[in-house]
Amino acid sequence: MLKKRYLHSPVVSDLKDKMVFIGGPRQVGKTTLANQIGKADFKKFSYLNWDSREDRKKIIAGSFEADSELLIFDEIHKYKQWKNYLKGIYDKNKEKFAILATGSARLDVYRRGGDSLMGRYHYFRLHPFSLREAITEKKPTVKAMKELAFPEPGKESLSAFSDLFHFGGFPEPFIKKNEKTLRRFHNERIERLIKEDIRDLEQLKDLSALQVLVELLPQKVGSLLSLNSLKEDLEATHKTISLWMNVLERFYYHFRIYPYAASSIRSLRKEPKMYLWDWSELSDEGIKFENMIASHFLKLVHFLRDTEGWKAELFFLRDVDKRETDFLVTIDKKPWLAAEAKLSGNRHSPSLEYFSRKLKIPFSYQVVKNEGIDIWKCGVRIISAQKFLAGLV
Repeated sequence: MLKKRYLHSPVVSDLKDKMVFIGGPRQVGKTTLANQIGKADFKKFSYLNWDSREDRKKIIAGSFEADSELLIFDEIHKYKQWKNYLKGIYDKNKEKFAILATGSARLDVYRRGGDSLMGRYHYFRLHPFSLREAITEKKPTVKAMKELAFPEPGKESLSAFSDLFHFGGFPEPFIKKNEKTLRRFHNERIERLIKEDIRDLEQLKDLSALQVLVELLPQKVGSLLSLNSLKEDLEATHKTISLWMNVLERFYYHFRIYPYAASSIRSLRKEPKMYLWDWSELSDEGIKFENMIASHFLKLVHFLRDTEGWKAELFFLRDVDKRETDFLVTIDKKPWLAAEAKLSGNRHSPSLEYFSRKLKIPFSYQVVKNEGIDIWKCGVRIISAQKFLAGLV
C-alpha cells in the first residue's frame, strides 16, 4: 500500500473551498498524490493528462465523465490557454465538482496562460520525502512546530536517515533503495526535464548548453553563486545565464536562498547560495549533508506558507566580517530559528552564537550528522540530524 503523503489532508480540505494546484519537481509524486486523493476522498473522479492525446481531446472539448466529483488535470500548464480554460470551467461548475491541477513547473508564476486566476485557487508545493514523512504519517501540530519538539530517534529513524542521505527523498529511488535504480533515475530525470518539460514550455535555442549548465551546478552547491563565473564556464552572456538559472528554478531543479538583511549585523546583500532539490546527485559528504538540511528547511517553510498561511522564508546569514551561518528561518520577517550544518563535532559555531545574540533568534541549532548528540553550549543546541529532522515536516 502506498504511503499517504504529508499534503493529502490539507489538499482535501482546501478542495472544498477553491481549486488546488500542486507544483513540484518531476517524479516527486504529484500524480500519485492526486490519484490517491481521488480514490480515498471522492466517490468518483476523472483523471486527465495533457500529455495523453485522448485526454487532450476531452480537455479541449470539455468532455468529462458524468457524476465526477473531482477533476484532476495533470500537466495542464502545457496548454497555452490553461489559465483561461480552468477559470471558465471553475466559474461555471464550482458547485458540481472540485478541480485539482498538477504540474512540473511553478504553476503560481507561469504567465503563458492568459487571464489571472487570483482568488480562485490554493497552491501547494510537493516536496520529496523528508525524515519525518518517511517515519510517520502524522502531520506536526502547530504547537509542536512553534516549540520545535524533537522525538528521540529509534531504529526506524536512524535507518530512514541513512537511506534518505544516500538515495535522496524522491519516491522511486528512496522506496526501492537500489543503486541501479538511483543511477537510472538521475539520468532519466535530467534528460526528460530538459528535452521534454523545458523544451515544451520555454523558447530556448540552445538546450545542449542548458544541459552543460545542469552538469556544472552540482559543483556550486552550498557556496555563493556567481553568475559571472558560470558565464565564463559556458561562454554565454550574463543575461542568458540568468535566464537559464530562472528556468531551471521554475522547473524545480535547484533553489536559491539569499542573505538576510539587517543593519544590526552589517549583513552583506550579495550573491545567493544554491542547492538542488535532489541532494542524492552530490558526491561530497559535507555538501550533500548541508543540501539535505537545506531541503528539509525549504519543505518546512513551504509547508508553513502553503498550509498555515504564515509568511515563512528561508535565508542564510553573512556579514562584512565574513561570519556566516548556513540557515535562518523567519516568520513575518522576524528571525525564528537559525541553524548550522556540520558533519561532526560537539564544538559550537562562534558565528551562530554571535548572530543568535545580535538578532535575538529564539532557537539556534548546530545540526550534526553524528548520532546520539543533544547538548547545549553558549545558547546553541548541538543536535544530531536524526533527531532534529524528525521534528520538522
